[in-house]
Amino acid sequence: MSGYLVDDTRKVTTHRLIEMKRQGKKIAMLTSYDYTTAKIVDEAGMDIILVGDSASNVMAGNATTLPITVDQMIYHAASVVRGVTRALVVCDMPFGSYQVNPTEGVTNAIRIMQQTACDALKLEGGVEIIPTVKKILDAGIPVMGHLGLTPQSINKFGTYAVRAREEAEAEKLISDAHALQNVGCFALVLEKIPASLARRVASELTIPVIGIGAGGGVDGQVLVVADMLGMTKGFSPKFLRRYADLSTIMTDAIGQYITDVKSSDFPNADEEY
Repeated sequence: MSGYLVDDTRKVTTHRLIEMKRQGKKIAMLTSYDYTTAKIVDEAGMDIILVGDSASNVMAGNATTLPITVDQMIYHAASVVRGVTRALVVCDMPFGSYQVNPTEGVTNAIRIMQQTACDALKLEGGVEIIPTVKKILDAGIPVMGHLGLTPQSINKFGTYAVRAREEAEAEKLISDAHALQNVGCFALVLEKIPASLARRVASELTIPVIGIGAGGGVDGQVLVVADMLGMTKGFSPKFLRRYADLSTIMTDAIGQYITDVKSSDFPNADEEY
């Protein structure tokens, strides 16, 4: 493996992530939804690859994460796993797959693990889902928590604004974070909350806390791959840093291809058999 910043090419495990937190090493996490992208992300040295239910937005063009199904998540996660050798692959459990009751939640969790060969699952929610998380953990499946802005609950929130600014919601988030750690979650994602609150949660927990729009005082960061590579336009939250402008690069390349085809420049003599 030719990782850019990674000397240790061993497979990343949940245990190693907790080790990284203890050693003060930051954790890099990025989404992927297909084999080709995941292979590139993994070879660059990513620690965690999240097969996010954001595939509903990025891959399918839906306005929210709610429409994506277990079958569709299995398709995306299985594709990603085939391209990965080092990163820990975490798959989101989609909306409706674990909210009904713990038994249905563990049934879907087992199915996702069996049919994708991913390493762990991520669930949104706090104390309300603890019985389900416990049942999934009891089945031997590692679970990553997710608090703050939880996109599967967008219709309840009614907005994608920053969460937990008010004291009551902040206190609940802290309580939820401890509950998820205590039940056995190996890590926690905090999305779009005040940086001071995220820093406090990360300092109180012994498990890694990964932020997205939660400031730099946490143990790692996650972004959506299409956003940070500049493939998407019109979505520019404060927390998003674009590392490339692939939208322009791809449009220019495709435009050149069209020009070459229409002008009979492509294929040329060297590109014929």
